[in-house]
Amino acid sequence: MPGSIHNPLARGCHRLIREGARLVESASEVAETLVPAARALGAELAQRLERVPVARAGSARSAAGSWRDDPEYQRLLDVLGHDPMAVDDLAARTGQSAAVLSSMLLMLELEGCVEGLPGGRYQRLAAG
Repeated sequence: MPGSIHNPLARGCHRLIREGARLVESASEVAETLVPAARALGAELAQRLERVPVARAGSARSAAGSWRDDPEYQRLLDVLGHDPMAVDDLAARTGQSAAVLSSMLLMLELEGCVEGLPGGRYQRLAAG
């Protein structure tokens, strides 16, 4: 027991235990707990993005249309190649804004085609 039930200073610990707190002693234990939740949220976001129409560069694209059929996504993948590249470099090479590219890269990352790397860089994966 973390503290006496009569000690008001132990109430916070008692509340955490009551709410299902879990003891963690390392970063890997935190990741072990958070990764499944993050994957579930990512899958939910991908489903929501598929249902919502997306407007880009003055044109509307129906969510029913696959991004794989979109020439802008194909151009982004071609420009990205297989070497890590920063969003700013992608913007300069594609002519797209950083905001549009971030959205596109998120979709490609959720689909397993690109990987976000430290420093705001992205790398195309073999599957993409």
